[in-house]
Amino acid sequence: MRITIGADHAGFPLKEAVKAHLVSAGHAVTDAGAYSTDSVDYPVIAGAVAGAVASGDAESGVLVCGTGLGMAIAANKVAGVRAVQVNTVAFAEMARRHNDANVVTLAGRSIDEGVAFDIVDAFLSTAFEGGRHQVRVDQISGMECQPGRTVS
Repeated sequence: MRITIGADHAGFPLKEAVKAHLVSAGHAVTDAGAYSTDSVDYPVIAGAVAGAVASGDAESGVLVCGTGLGMAIAANKVAGVRAVQVNTVAFAEMARRHNDANVVTLAGRSIDEGVAFDIVDAFLSTAFEGGRHQVRVDQISGMECQPGRTVS
């Protein structure tokens, strides 16, 4: 699978571990930064990862910051991206099954490597169920780039 990964300075150590894990599992991984613990602006990296997923250059994205929250907010500004902040394997599976999420964000300050590996593995290996969930994903897609629009 083609995966683009990125992190800010707070997520850098966990990103490096997850990247090595993904490469060892045989995935093609592109690293969008950060490349050290020097301070960076997370929206730039979230945009690069989300853009790769939205354009089809990557099948999935992984983002890491201190909490995973800012990365999820920023990535979700890119049309076609459904980014979710996940702290458990069960949530990773549900995000894929029911929401067809295509970017997972992790909390680098509170998730240990082993849990992060399990979350990412579950996220990447779980299929979207479609069916009744497709209707809802389509409704979400219909809301993109339309400020103030609500689902009817």
